[in-house]
Amino acid sequence: MKICIFGAGAIGGYMGAKLAQAGAEVSLVARGPHLAAMQANGLTLIEESGQSNVPVTVSEDPAALGPQDYVIVTLKAHSVPPVVDKMQPLIGPDTTIVSGVNGVPWWYFHKIGGPLEGTRLATVDPGNAQWDGFGPDRVLGCVVYPAAEVSEPGVVRHIEGNRFSLGEPDGSKSDRALALSKALSAAGLKAPVRPKLRDEIWVKLWGNLSFNPISALTHATLDVLCTDPGTREVARNMMLEAQAVAEKLGVKFPIDVDRRIKGGAEVGAHRTSMLQDLDAGRPMEIDALVGSVQELGRVTETPTPTIDTVLALIQLRGRTAGLYS
Repeated sequence: MKICIFGAGAIGGYMGAKLAQAGAEVSLVARGPHLAAMQANGLTLIEESGQSNVPVTVSEDPAALGPQDYVIVTLKAHSVPPVVDKMQPLIGPDTTIVSGVNGVPWWYFHKIGGPLEGTRLATVDPGNAQWDGFGPDRVLGCVVYPAAEVSEPGVVRHIEGNRFSLGEPDGSKSDRALALSKALSAAGLKAPVRPKLRDEIWVKLWGNLSFNPISALTHATLDVLCTDPGTREVARNMMLEAQAVAEKLGVKFPIDVDRRIKGGAEVGAHRTSMLQDLDAGRPMEIDALVGSVQELGRVTETPTPTIDTVLALIQLRGRTAGLYS
């Protein structure tokens, strides 16, 4: 089984290192100083149990790696459409594309059934780049839970979590899903195959949709924005609007909104990924986390007034910083 991880930053690097340690045939696609450091010295993985140096196969050129059985995409959502053409040398007749990207996935309406079957989402797949370039039949969904960071080029620090939930768009427990689950489990990672992955997508998105933009606008950490009466109310309203959208799409939430906010507060003084990107001058993941829910509100004819307001503010903040177009 050949596995390529496209976008070997923090999460991709962590997964790749664990697979390599378990003896899997894995390669990484990376760029810049991080690529150069891994090529020269391997990938250093820092975990609670200690530090290890992992020899890895890494390249900037997918053509050097050839067709794969699985291509696991761990880029930010807005970074994927521009590199679909570049990824083509990795894709053979039976290649599975594993979409480990935050937000509403581009394949969301593939094999969902009903009147919205096949609906395309411009916010996450402008120009249908992924739908046409990969093909939705190749896709295997993935919800990423670990937290990690690239502490310096070639060094990935694992912070918490080791679960990568997998799911077919049609909810089946396919051979390809079970085979990848087995490979990830052999690497010490949790990889359950879920019959209703869209439910998990929304529970994670619930927090990302609200906490991320509010934190980037206010520079508040999770413990503060989830307990301050004003920002808590804004987040709660956004989440309730998103819940109304999701439930029209058949999603069932296993927890209520107040418990979800309480869970966010309990994370503590955490700076969300969108706030980190703003401070670091990196492009902000606005469309996949917030714009996509607004688009789904339009698709389902569901009002999203609070989401619309916060989206307008964070889009302007992103443009002002030169980190969103």
